[in-house]
Amino acid sequence: MAEKATIKNAGPKATIHGVIITPLRQIPDERGKVMHMLRSNDPHFIQFGEIYFSVVNPQVVKAWHIHTEMTLNYAVVKGMIKLVLFDDRDGSQTHGTVQEIFLGEDNYSLVTIPPLVWNGFKGISHEPSIVANCATIPHDPEEIKRLDPFENHIPYDWALRHG
Repeated sequence: MAEKATIKNAGPKATIHGVIITPLRQIPDERGKVMHMLRSNDPHFIQFGEIYFSVVNPQVVKAWHIHTEMTLNYAVVKGMIKLVLFDDRDGSQTHGTVQEIFLGEDNYSLVTIPPLVWNGFKGISHEPSIVANCATIPHDPEEIKRLDPFENHIPYDWALRHG
């Protein structure tokens, strides 16, 4: 197993420089609901590249990846996930920080993740969760890097913590 550094900061109060969490509106009525995500006139909107959906099964970890150019805009439209971020950027004021964000139907928000922040998520619902991403550029396999979810240098353990 790769040696992991000590966690500098973790949990819901830890924040990584450049990460924006925006509560989103849901407009319910007797027919169902409208779930807002991102508008071109939002202050945190950068540009449109593509929208895609990632489905994650219960207790499955989809991690780690980092983009060199793309900004991610995640919202969970079905289910719940634990989104984990790690700031490995040289010179960043939050270098070494781990941030956990619980997203989904119980916390419907948009998380904007700048380039060069490692990210991954775990399905924590009893059903598959659907993560929407409105990315700033189309997918380019040349600008993404990946790590094994468990064998890496990131100081994070995906196991359930009790207490």
